[in-house]
Amino acid sequence: MTALKSWIDRNLKGDPIIWGIVILLSIISILVVYSATGSLAYKFKGGNTEKYLLDHSMMVFAGLFVMWAAHKVPYKWYGLIGRLLLLLSIPLLIFTYFFGTNINEANRWITIPIINKAIQPSDIAKLALIATLASLLSKRQKNIEELKKSFLPIILVIGFICMLIGLANMSTALLLLVTCFILMFIGRVPAKYLVMCALFGALFISASAMVGQRGNTFFSRIESFFDKDSTQYQVEQSYIAISTGGITGKGPGNSEQRNSLPHPYSDFIFAIIIEEYGLIGGGTVLFLYLALLYRGMRIVASSTKPFGGLLSAGLSFALVLQAMVNMGVAVGIGPVTGLPLPLLSMGGTSLVFTGFSLGIILSVSRGDHVDSIEANSEGNRPRKVFQTA
Repeated sequence: MTALKSWIDRNLKGDPIIWGIVILLSIISILVVYSATGSLAYKFKGGNTEKYLLDHSMMVFAGLFVMWAAHKVPYKWYGLIGRLLLLLSIPLLIFTYFFGTNINEANRWITIPIINKAIQPSDIAKLALIATLASLLSKRQKNIEELKKSFLPIILVIGFICMLIGLANMSTALLLLVTCFILMFIGRVPAKYLVMCALFGALFISASAMVGQRGNTFFSRIESFFDKDSTQYQVEQSYIAISTGGITGKGPGNSEQRNSLPHPYSDFIFAIIIEEYGLIGGGTVLFLYLALLYRGMRIVASSTKPFGGLLSAGLSFALVLQAMVNMGVAVGIGPVTGLPLPLLSMGGTSLVFTGFSLGIILSVSRGDHVDSIEANSEGNRPRKVFQTA
């Protein structure tokens, strides 16, 4: 036990609670995905019910490895990495829109030939934009009131990237725009500029909806959500799964709706969690995401450098907001989006990018912890950049 503790202390730096939350959600993910894909694997994989389990488990461990590797890198480097990835994501998004793999009437994926894995350039762009925005805001804290030097470059970058993503993925574009808005609020951008940001964002998103591939689907889903006389098939099946789960659920592997619910392993995995583990299981998952957001914001409150605090805030909100939207769709308080549940839904490279984001958050918590120790060793109390009320 002492040797294990020593190994953990040497290799798993940063916020230990975030580590615990991620590992616990990863275990839940493997269990629920195995249950949700059992019948599907039997039907399409020649009776090999463990096929999807093995594939998903490998991607979960790949995501954890990337998280571990990312948390070893000093977070100050992610400003530069973010800008490089942002420049890379622009041609990738354009190429994907015209020549990407078409699934569900949208070109969102690029298949990497050597490893034969599909990636969504929007995942790269989302992470890169948040890192770049955090860097831009941190460098402009002293002249945030000056429109030309601070605001215009920021809003143009946000609007352009969200527009490119929105051409094929409106839900991700909107969620990223909201995340950037929150990050700008935390970064002390004046209210009048935030209003302008919302107007510019609406303009860019509207443009992508009108000329993009998913505009009609996006508006039809909103219309269906507000149509109280009918319920979409997948939402109806989700309601059945949730209503039959009760307080304690039917037990692991006993889901019945997995055979009729579309995408029970990704878009509607939260419904399967409640069906098998009940409101207790669903409430536990919700609590873990809220705890993740709380720990991410604790890092912001104790941050000794603006960039670290803003970076942690942006990535934490991006992950947890997506989780809230996914769970909201499952329980019927939002229109169908197609967004997966971070860390839980079966996915390929999306798990890797989620792990990358969490690794950066851990790197910030690790870096600020070191800064605090150094400051205390010199007899100085570290100055907090973002004061709490």
